[in-house]
Amino acid sequence: MARLTIKGVSKTFGSSFAVKDFSLDVEDGELVCLLGPSGSGKSTLLRMIGGFERPSGGSIMIDAKDVTLLPPEKRPTGMVFQSHALWTHIDVFNNIAFGLKLRRLAKTEIRERVEDALTLVGLANYGKRMTNQLSGGQQQRVALARSLVLEPKILLLDEPFASLDQHLRELLREEVKDIQQRLGITTLFVTHGQDEALALADRIVVMRDGGTEQVAPPDVIYREPQTEFVAGFIGSMNFVRATVRNGVSDHKHEGFRVAVPVADGDVAIACRPEALVLEPAQGPHAGVVHRSIDFGTHKLVDVDLPDGTRLKAMTSPAVTWQKGSRVEATASAYFAFRDNTLVHRSADGAANTETRIVGHA
Repeated sequence: MARLTIKGVSKTFGSSFAVKDFSLDVEDGELVCLLGPSGSGKSTLLRMIGGFERPSGGSIMIDAKDVTLLPPEKRPTGMVFQSHALWTHIDVFNNIAFGLKLRRLAKTEIRERVEDALTLVGLANYGKRMTNQLSGGQQQRVALARSLVLEPKILLLDEPFASLDQHLRELLREEVKDIQQRLGITTLFVTHGQDEALALADRIVVMRDGGTEQVAPPDVIYREPQTEFVAGFIGSMNFVRATVRNGVSDHKHEGFRVAVPVADGDVAIACRPEALVLEPAQGPHAGVVHRSIDFGTHKLVDVDLPDGTRLKAMTSPAVTWQKGSRVEATASAYFAFRDNTLVHRSADGAANTETRIVGHA
């Protein structure tokens, strides 16, 4: 379909940068998620790719053709907005056909392409309905069909499911992924939902303050975060503040006295809930179970350390953890960050327990 190249793109509003020196290559047929908190610049970047905002600097190319200054209607892109942006005074068929009519295609071709698009998004025979007669999910399908009917080289999705309930979001994102793979269309999907990005993306671009924190496939983003921000933003993560002395994190809680072979100084020790092991314990530095939530497949246990740090541990549903129980929480796999940068990562799997410094004083 198409290859997208973004080189050093910036966008300023007054003296503030919404996007700053952003570069990215999106391969033919790839689905890339732009993920970040509100204000990170992801929607502004998508609007620049679609031609709805003009960059303050840099270039945007599609199949090696510079489209930086072209208006939206001159670009081989299709954009689906969060708000649907459907016309309520015309029916579904004419909403989808509008762009084709502007291209002055024959009526028979318009009808065939609209009907194909409706079938593709699961709305065959809905053409005569008014858009205000549709549910939110059906309206979003119409918005998607309206973009796909134009056969764009690049599909741009700006938080299209944000206003829908959780169950419908999950259903539609699976349908969008299926359609994207079936068509092989190059796609950029903006979201602030990490679950959505992990489920959809071939690669995730984690954005912060208009720039890039990390670009990688979902499994790498989750298992190998390169910054403290990414570690905390993707999935659930426990953070314990500690000081490294002689290659060991000097923390009163025994389970976080771990090997960190870096220069002495402050670090953040990060550990996923599934890598936090709980065992009954006593003593002044033991943690205390705050609550335990049973999700059926696992239990999520909140543990309070004496210094006020709250940890989350994922445990077997067969084990009962009573509120107030005293426990030892041991990080079996962990990361160490300093100044937002990864400085050490423990080995994977059971070998992680070997890096723990037992009884170190």
